[in-house]
Amino acid sequence: MHISIQFLRRTVSVIILGFISVYSVKAQTQKELQDAFTKSYTQENNKGYEDAIKTLNAVYSDKNYEVNLRLGWLNYLAGKNDKAIAHYKICIKLMPSSTEAHWGIINPYSLKEDWVSVEKTYLSILKLDPKNSKANYSMGLIYYYRKNYTTAKKYFDVALNLYPFDYNSLLMSAWTSYFLGRMQDAKVLFNKVLLNQPNDASALEGLSLIK
Repeated sequence: MHISIQFLRRTVSVIILGFISVYSVKAQTQKELQDAFTKSYTQENNKGYEDAIKTLNAVYSDKNYEVNLRLGWLNYLAGKNDKAIAHYKICIKLMPSSTEAHWGIINPYSLKEDWVSVEKTYLSILKLDPKNSKANYSMGLIYYYRKNYTTAKKYFDVALNLYPFDYNSLLMSAWTSYFLGRMQDAKVLFNKVLLNQPNDASALEGLSLIK
């Protein structure tokens, strides 16, 4: 079967034009995204959260992680907690190995006072990042205020081992040790708090109780 040179040239030209067209659409889409993000930052800085949401909704895709993450944040700022949660959940599905959207979703859950979901989210973060100091500290607080000091200590210990001179971890570990009856440990920790924050009222109170 004979194929003319002219036919081959036309075919190649069509293919090349097709590639150029696809590239042009992608480039335009990328520019639209960049422009939308840039505009939304300006609107956010001016507290125009609704306007920023509209700007990003114009380029919305449920397959775009960055747009959904940004919309989660903006809807949270706008007080639209349910919408914020919905966008963060999409992010979690799109990037299941990332903790970023988990941290974001805690904000609207907290405003809704949905503490069960907050706790579940911290546990999800710890599954992905067991040594995360902030998540361990937060779980320690949850169990401390439930007066489950044994479990609280488990989480505080992780946080304290990661940041041995962190004020909050030192103080909560000291009080947890106190309520567990581990007075010598509590005394050492309260004194370390005073190295971090001289004359700290809570640490001084703890030491006075041990004496």
